[in-house]
Amino acid sequence: MASNGLVGSSQQANKGGLSLFTLSDQDILNQIYSTHVHDDEKFDVESLFIIVENTLKRATSIVDNVVLGDHDDSWVFHGRHILRDLLRGEHDKKQGTQATIEDLEEKTPKASFSPPICTLKNISCEMQCKAPGEEIAHKTALSILNKLSNYSWDAKAVLTLAAFALDYGEFWLLAQNQSSDPLAKSVGTLRRVPILLKHPTLQKHRRALTDLNNVIKATLEVIECIFELEKLSNYDIKDVPALSTGVEHIPVNVYWAIVTVVSCTTQLCCLINDEDKKPELSLFAQKLNVIVTKLKRQITICRQQIEVTEAYWKLVKVFRTPMEIMEVFKGLIYTKDNVQPLIDGSTKKPVNIDVLKRKNVLLFISGLDISDDDISILRPIHDAIKKEDQYKIVWIPIVDQWTEDLHRKFEILRSKMPWYVVQYDSPIAGIRFVKEKWHFTGKPSVVVLNHQGKVECENAMHMIRVWGIKAFPFTSTVEETLSTSKEWIGHIATGFHPNIVNWIKDQKYIFFYGGKDNEWIQQFTKRATAIANDPVIKEARISIELLCVGKGSKGENNLGILGRFWTGIESLFISKTQRKTETDAVALEIQKLLSYKNESGWVVLSKGSSVVLSGHGTTVLKVLEEFDKWKEVVREKGFEFTFKEHHNKVLHTAHICCRIDIPKSSGKIPENMKCPDCPRVMETYVSFKCCHIDGAANGLH
Repeated sequence: MASNGLVGSSQQANKGGLSLFTLSDQDILNQIYSTHVHDDEKFDVESLFIIVENTLKRATSIVDNVVLGDHDDSWVFHGRHILRDLLRGEHDKKQGTQATIEDLEEKTPKASFSPPICTLKNISCEMQCKAPGEEIAHKTALSILNKLSNYSWDAKAVLTLAAFALDYGEFWLLAQNQSSDPLAKSVGTLRRVPILLKHPTLQKHRRALTDLNNVIKATLEVIECIFELEKLSNYDIKDVPALSTGVEHIPVNVYWAIVTVVSCTTQLCCLINDEDKKPELSLFAQKLNVIVTKLKRQITICRQQIEVTEAYWKLVKVFRTPMEIMEVFKGLIYTKDNVQPLIDGSTKKPVNIDVLKRKNVLLFISGLDISDDDISILRPIHDAIKKEDQYKIVWIPIVDQWTEDLHRKFEILRSKMPWYVVQYDSPIAGIRFVKEKWHFTGKPSVVVLNHQGKVECENAMHMIRVWGIKAFPFTSTVEETLSTSKEWIGHIATGFHPNIVNWIKDQKYIFFYGGKDNEWIQQFTKRATAIANDPVIKEARISIELLCVGKGSKGENNLGILGRFWTGIESLFISKTQRKTETDAVALEIQKLLSYKNESGWVVLSKGSSVVLSGHGTTVLKVLEEFDKWKEVVREKGFEFTFKEHHNKVLHTAHICCRIDIPKSSGKIPENMKCPDCPRVMETYVSFKCCHIDGAANGLH
């Protein structure tokens, strides 16, 4: 894996030898992992880094402000005085542009800290007097890593940088004391300080000094980021998954810091010796800047995840003993004190969140991919509850990362809603809580909170889809009561046919049917119509109606109706399975019907709004085909009893494999369920499906 456009330049600068910038992370890991034994060599890494940081920031500031600053040539003749003035804080007053050394933040190490001087000297000796070249720098870096095999990865980087800081800091300390301290002058001569300070030498190596300074700063940034990641790694990776990626890359990043410091040491030696051949440090600066960018991005993601985690546990605690809806709502939506007003959908104006005070709140939670149907389901609810003013609906859009396009989509959706809307530019504080505790997976849901903030129903959307305002006030108790009703088919099918309300009112028998096989639909329609018009049925004053779900009056497909039907069935099924009760007759009928969803044919027979039975297309069609065998019994026992009795006989001779598809995004899914046709527990499979048809996809998934 090549590194960020640096390959070409690196190869030109290093013909015939190893090019570090063509190595992949894995190539580097393969070589450096063998150098790391364990982390049992402990010392105060943080205090050492504070000293190193103080040293290098002051040293690089001297170079930036004086040696490489915008001065006329006369500065060369009194450069030592400028260095002295700069360190005293007087040079800034004269120039008025550059920051003084005194302005730099001075961090303080622990008073008890004692630097590992022998280790630093050993590393310094390892780096000194190396010829320029990437291959030599690489071998030296591996040698240093071997010497530091018992230290943690961050300690390896800090120790290496400290060894360099010892030389670099000493050089500029001697430089600034040349004119005032005879000892500094003598030692500086031995260190060849005056050679570099000569005007021709400085002019000649100006670019090299600039590169050296930039690389030192970049190395400091890399190690600062590594330190930050190490601190964050105290959190559980389950809570902060981004830590895994960040921590995994620390060894490679430490390698790049060390190999860069080795090259910096070589650069300093070349400058002091006034040599022309020097390392190409700009490549290292580019590489480190890329690493810093990635590290900072990873740290930002980690901090966001930590914020989400802390908000999650805070909400868990709040919901254990809720006191007031306002406190619960603020903890769920906003981070810290960043409380934003709500948008009133009826006026399109911002309002204070105090409008929710002491109210029961329906939290409409969804992504931005909701349809007009999803919104229209709540409109009659909103119209009914706004009169009493004790219930409020608030839309909470769940977005992991906002973009301009998503903001535009949000505004379009918001304009269609008459209720309150949450507005913000970042994910809600309780996004993890919503996903884990309320099982939000993308599909719209409605969480009902009472005025104290207590959850009355984790997802009322399922019962609202089926029962509408009849389910008010949308509590688990109401859902429990409604889930035992046999009249569910009438509520789901309302609006599918202009006469359905009258059919239900007149207690007529209704065949609701459909399926994937048009031939089966035609056969069923023919047989059922014949039975409805049979003299025996007429004489018994039995009225039978047919409704083919998903077909128009002219036989055309109506995917919208079909989608709403199956969405209603799925909602009813989820609503039933959320109740911690034994499976009853109603649940079995719903479960059976759902298992026939993708079959060639399916049938629901109801009397008015009460379901008589649900059946597979094959078995129910056979019952109709054998009408002559049981039609005389109708006179004695009635249509409903006779039909069910004969269907049970047919069912015992048939073998149909039962399959139930439940969209994962439906919310809380049962871990297991029994077969609706036998006592066995059904096997669980995972499948992925896409309809590629908008109308069908909205309803069938």
